[in-house]
Amino acid sequence: MTGSAANAPWLAIVGIGEDGVEGLGEAARALVRGAELVVGGERHLALAAPLIRGETLAWPSPLSDAVPQILGQRGQPTVVLASGDPFCFGVGALLARHVAETERLCLPAPSAFALACARLGWSAQESSQVSLCGRPLEPLAPLLQPGRRLMVLSADESTPAALAAYLAERGFGPSRLHVLEALGGPHERRRATTAAAFDLADIQPLNLVAVEVAAGPGARIIPLACGLPDEAFEHDGLITKREIRAVTLSAMAPCAGELLWDVGGGSGSIAIEWMLRHPDNRAIMLEPKADRAARAARNACQFGVSALRIVPDAAPEGLTGLPTPDAVFLGGGASDPAVIEAAWTALRSGGRLVANAVTVETEAALLQARARLGGGMTRLSVERLEPIGGMEGFRPARTVTQWTAVKP
Repeated sequence: MTGSAANAPWLAIVGIGEDGVEGLGEAARALVRGAELVVGGERHLALAAPLIRGETLAWPSPLSDAVPQILGQRGQPTVVLASGDPFCFGVGALLARHVAETERLCLPAPSAFALACARLGWSAQESSQVSLCGRPLEPLAPLLQPGRRLMVLSADESTPAALAAYLAERGFGPSRLHVLEALGGPHERRRATTAAAFDLADIQPLNLVAVEVAAGPGARIIPLACGLPDEAFEHDGLITKREIRAVTLSAMAPCAGELLWDVGGGSGSIAIEWMLRHPDNRAIMLEPKADRAARAARNACQFGVSALRIVPDAAPEGLTGLPTPDAVFLGGGASDPAVIEAAWTALRSGGRLVANAVTVETEAALLQARARLGGGMTRLSVERLEPIGGMEGFRPARTVTQWTAVKP
């Protein structure tokens, strides 16, 4: 086989809808007819059965287990069937990691999201699109903003009821839910109700739920600002207070997709707010005390960032082997020069280190670090109005000394 032939597209990723072969263009039909191997879910293979002449392979679990067999077809005409648009929460991205662009082509069909928008008259760019296929409900929490619209791709027939219960439990019972089933096929159906009154039965496994978010009294709305209320977190008093936390997040300057090390995380408030800044943000928190680590995990679930990784070790030993951070926050351990050195060494070029001190010993350690590594220092003071006898006065909180530095 020549080099040019070897690099010719041999893998076709074909999107198919509930209308089956009737919805496929002639090019897609020809590819399925000519394929020596057709891969897809059992439903996809049944929909395309009138065209299939080669061998078939139903997706195993996990899907990645089929990748070696697909790659073994290199140079032979092969088709992978996918629902709608293969690159919209589909298998396309998985295959693209293994098959070069010159060796594959994709013929998408309308996604479930596109079909749902067409049925409801919703603007796609003004609706948040989420998949719950193999994913938990909790990441929906930050998206629950009154007046917003969500389009939620269900895992199966049980998802709509689970979603309704989750919304009602968080105080979003008035939200209107549109359950759209078997979109684009002969058994398409659409029903609507509210999260609080959800009682739909006999839901088809292939469905999407469109949500018009509405908050009831006391709904747990997660504000978009930094510095969430201290009482929103479960904590034992070891928490970076709201005003200091807001300034600390500002100093760490999170950008989309970045990784934070939160050393001595306590309640997890810093790591959680870091992850809330963007859905692709990641955080690793070190917390050696089991009760605090468990508490931080519960907080992460409540705020919809259950992907927070908690390492039950102390620094600097617990930092060994962790992926390179874009930012490090030292809320604990900053009095130890070894911890500062380990964090600074691990940071990438351009990474940010922020450390807060409330004791003179930690402040001295940060002054020494600044003399060696550079950066700036700020003193942060907050006073809160509190009762004093029958009157009121401002009581100062502990002053925080903050060191920030950017690694060259």
